[in-house]
Amino acid sequence: MLQSPPKSLTLEEFLQLRETKPASEYIDGEIIQKPMPQGEHSTIQTELPTAINVVVKPKKIARAFTELRCTFGGRSTVPDVSVFIWERIPRQENGRIANVFSIAPDWTIEILSPDQSQTKVTKNILHCLKHGTQMGWLIDPEEQSVFVYLPTQPTEVFDQADQQLPVPVFASEFCLTVGDLFGWLLE
Repeated sequence: MLQSPPKSLTLEEFLQLRETKPASEYIDGEIIQKPMPQGEHSTIQTELPTAINVVVKPKKIARAFTELRCTFGGRSTVPDVSVFIWERIPRQENGRIANVFSIAPDWTIEILSPDQSQTKVTKNILHCLKHGTQMGWLIDPEEQSVFVYLPTQPTEVFDQADQQLPVPVFASEFCLTVGDLFGWLLE
């Protein structure tokens, strides 16, 4: 007996579903579950937003979030790290941070997991750039490299320990080399 294909969900229907662990994303009408983070991924995902927040949060310049669902442009994705300029952080009427973020982050950072498709992750970064994100990073722990995506410039690869990683203008006080980033894996 032939089974009918599963009914495709709209974005609105997807957003009504219960959250999964690890998170599922809604991309081009498909629901795609992210892989479970492993040691290297988890280490970088813990250390990087903390390091960014130490520089940008006290001055209310920006704030880095981990695993934050961002829904915009017909997609609902969960970047490993999303950084929002302070004034753009969605807030409730009482000033508290909102639960729903319906805008693109100002800086999106993805950390490639061993079983993750680099193409799918890159497409998410490019989608963000198309909707106003200033910069995207794709961190590949296996290759110890960082691909840096900008809206109007060619992609650059940083894979030398002494190379300073570029950051968005609003985070210009945040300094990190490739060696510093991957050095967290040795601690």
